[in-house]
Amino acid sequence: MSSGTALVYDEEMTRYKLLWVDPACKIEVPERLTVSHTALQEEGLAERCVSVPIRQATDTEILLAHSEEYLEAVKKTPHMSLDELRTFTQQYGDVYFHPNIYHCAKLAIGAALQLVDSVMTGKVRNGMALVRPPGHHSQRSAANGFCVFNNVAIAAHYAKKQYDVKRVLIVDWDVHHGQGVQFAFEDDPSVLYFSWHRYEHQGFWPNLRESDYDSVGKEKGAGFNINVPWNKVGMENSDYLSVFFHVLLPIAYEFSPDLVFVCAGFDSAIGDPEGHMCATPDIFAHLTHLLKSLAGGKLCAVLEGGYNLTSLAQSVCQTVQTLLGDPAPQTSELNGPCESALESIQCVRSAHKPYWACLKHTVAPPVSEPSTKRCKLAEKEEGGWSKAEEEEVVWMKPPSRLAPPVHTEVALPADLEVPDRCDRVRSSLAPTLEILQRLRDNFFEGSAEEDALMSLCSVIALFEKMKKQEIRNGLALVPDVSVAMLCAAQHARMSLTNRLLLVYLGDGEIPTYVTEDGKALVVQISSKEPEEQKSRYQVSVSLLKGCSDVAGLMQAVLCLLLPLAYEYDPGLVLLVRGPGSGVGKAAWAQITSLLQGLAQGHTLALLQEGEEEAVGTTAASLLGDPAPSLGPLGAPLPEDMVAMERLRQRLQTHWGLLQNAAAKGKEVEGKGQNQD
Repeated sequence: MSSGTALVYDEEMTRYKLLWVDPACKIEVPERLTVSHTALQEEGLAERCVSVPIRQATDTEILLAHSEEYLEAVKKTPHMSLDELRTFTQQYGDVYFHPNIYHCAKLAIGAALQLVDSVMTGKVRNGMALVRPPGHHSQRSAANGFCVFNNVAIAAHYAKKQYDVKRVLIVDWDVHHGQGVQFAFEDDPSVLYFSWHRYEHQGFWPNLRESDYDSVGKEKGAGFNINVPWNKVGMENSDYLSVFFHVLLPIAYEFSPDLVFVCAGFDSAIGDPEGHMCATPDIFAHLTHLLKSLAGGKLCAVLEGGYNLTSLAQSVCQTVQTLLGDPAPQTSELNGPCESALESIQCVRSAHKPYWACLKHTVAPPVSEPSTKRCKLAEKEEGGWSKAEEEEVVWMKPPSRLAPPVHTEVALPADLEVPDRCDRVRSSLAPTLEILQRLRDNFFEGSAEEDALMSLCSVIALFEKMKKQEIRNGLALVPDVSVAMLCAAQHARMSLTNRLLLVYLGDGEIPTYVTEDGKALVVQISSKEPEEQKSRYQVSVSLLKGCSDVAGLMQAVLCLLLPLAYEYDPGLVLLVRGPGSGVGKAAWAQITSLLQGLAQGHTLALLQEGEEEAVGTTAASLLGDPAPSLGPLGAPLPEDMVAMERLRQRLQTHWGLLQNAAAKGKEVEGKGQNQD
């Protein structure tokens, strides 16, 4: 299996700049590239990456996304005088030309293509290309928005042609709409393009009607273009994650890409003079982690915008560090998305309802009168809010993301071979007499079998080593998974200063006392008859076919489990595979991988003896190996979708990240569900 993260960079791409006064273009400076690369060096990340040399793109490659007439026009720019360059520039919007920009633009494309080659040939697992000029605004016959050629669009065409890639996902988290990418693929069902962007009801650049939520693609490509318009500034981490949970990830899993591109623009981070958003750099670690579970981990991030040099450098580091496999930072203070974000989510889900099975039971219609339109009219009457936008923003530097010395430790029977790259829990970690007595009293009637007792001791040992940051995660194969689960949960309640997330797949029983003080959140996915929800901390998701129904299971994970888990912000994840759960290897690997974004990767996985065939899969996911693709997901059972929607509606009053519709939309949802 491929491993490693590519870093594609060359200082040559800094050798052009604006040669005249243009207020719209002055923020696009060579330092954008140098501060990003310097930060990677200073954090010790560059040396951990596989350095990939760049090359110039050929004419044939450029013509994959651009017209010959436009290419020939750009070829003349190196020989133009300053006045000729200015005149040439004026035919396009918010862009500038320089004698060396054609050369740099060919290098930027070449860097993206080198990254594709490295990932698709298995030399690396994933990677990032630090390039300049950016590309996602450039159109077939036009430069636009600092972009000369469309780097990612060309790279996507190249991957399809060179490697016969059938399905490509492009995630554009730049704060501007990448209209060039949209126009390149809007009638192509083999490319799913997702963009969130500052829009403000067409009041923000590029001021296009086509950037709104109802531009879903054309002809065969209908449904494969997803626009999430931000109609106000100040969006936060919770808003970004909500869009991933309730829009992007369910659709992306149903689409099942073979390759993922990220148009990695960091003007959507806090402090940026273009975006005016409030999402902190560490959120990009989590967005990257969530995308890594797609396409067998094949992910190519290509730099786009980002004009606050501090938040840009920090965001690049967070992205690359996650690509390298380091534990994501702890999330904190996540809550529900703001009203405007909910309106956008509601509109997007409604617009794409006809095209995706995961949205088929969406009830709320598009928002007829967005709250931000009313606010915008009031602001216009008062003279606008530009002064508020210009206030200096201060944020904390992302904390260090130190990985424990041991990645994964396992507690397995002596006759079972330890998976590659895992350590066996050491027998020298003898439990105290107090712990032994407590285990006998609580979990065994009469005399305890030595093997059963020692398996619980191993579970506690793994727990304690994670608590002390000696290991990142652990795996235990135990005689009775229910007893081991209760043992771990009890120990967590006694000694954990942070909270415990217990995820149970299967039909086992979980006592209510586990969650009674809020120090544990239990989410169980099973085929059991749904029970009355007694506590916000004990969530039972019932699927007619249980965990063997991959489409229903993943819908529950993406739209219920992950929002709950991220808002709860646990210090440890206890993942339990109940006996006879029916969950398949690939789905189990996916869930294990996705949960690694929580609790700084501290996950303890428990398997029942007899499930030895799942040990290798579990260990690989805990080690950070890409989870196998699930293939295009079919439709979840209608009854399951209705039941999950009812559950989400009941819980959303307690858990803000479960919300996916604005206030008026929730009223409609309630009426719609009452009719079922």
